[in-house]
Amino acid sequence: MITLRDLVPGDALAVQRIYSGASVTFTRGYVMTIGEATTCVTTAITQARVSPRERWCFGVTAGADLIGVIKLRDRGAGHATLSYILREDSWGRGYGTAAVRQVIAYAFTATHLDRLSAKHHPDNPASGCVLAKAGFTRTTVFQGRVDGLAVAYPVYEIHRVPAPGTRRPVTPSPTPDGSTAQDSG
Repeated sequence: MITLRDLVPGDALAVQRIYSGASVTFTRGYVMTIGEATTCVTTAITQARVSPRERWCFGVTAGADLIGVIKLRDRGAGHATLSYILREDSWGRGYGTAAVRQVIAYAFTATHLDRLSAKHHPDNPASGCVLAKAGFTRTTVFQGRVDGLAVAYPVYEIHRVPAPGTRRPVTPSPTPDGSTAQDSG
């Protein structure tokens, strides 16, 4: 069983351990220093106090053990990007899927967000499996670069489901003459 919680000042060593070993292979590519981990935790604490909030950073815990970090970044218009990293010794236990499901529930009940997207390195298909198990759908490919080489990152999305009895605004479709279906008539 995992839970999400805000990071606290004493988490720097655990965050440094998360951003090490094989865990950084498809992210930063290098181990986080204790100074970087301290800055990461301090920044997360500061961002949690900003209003309106644009970034969310939660620790992923198994029992009392901080095993990962999961983040949301507001990109505007109700959209946020999701990213996560788990400590290498916690892989393969369903913790990533559980953390992503919990952050989706949080995003769609406690924030203004309507759409989340995430991408993963193509050599890390396990992250794609985590996203799919949590309800994301693969939608497109992002053409990025790593060490000067082109890399095609699979992109996934999930949308807030409207509450029963509510309707989302309908975007009118243009007709051949340039008017919309709602204009004509």
